[in-house]
Amino acid sequence: MIKGVHSAIIWTGDLARLTAFYRDTVGLKPEMETPEFVAFAGEGAQLCLGKHSDVSGASREPYRVMLDLTVDDCQAEYDRLRAQGVDFARAPSRDDGGGFIIATFSDPDGNTLQLFQAA
Repeated sequence: MIKGVHSAIIWTGDLARLTAFYRDTVGLKPEMETPEFVAFAGEGAQLCLGKHSDVSGASREPYRVMLDLTVDDCQAEYDRLRAQGVDFARAPSRDDGGGFIIATFSDPDGNTLQLFQAA
């Protein structure tokens, strides 16, 4: 029986650049780091980054997979990330169902991320 999701891995051709973005800009804390793989600490499923020889350049389908990053204050995180140069495709706003506040942006490889606050 499947019990849940353990981790999500984003494969990249430029691990150093992507690690710096998630660590220094987004603010995630590495739990384990090698030259080929990084795992970030957090609640719930773990986010990992890995260097892969068959992956290069920007994501060809950036909306195929979307990661939601849980936050307490979507507006504050949006403001913090914008001050660091992150461009957003969607400013903080309530989702259609009204239960969440969401802001959408991309990482340096073009993968889509959302700040996700329970309203």
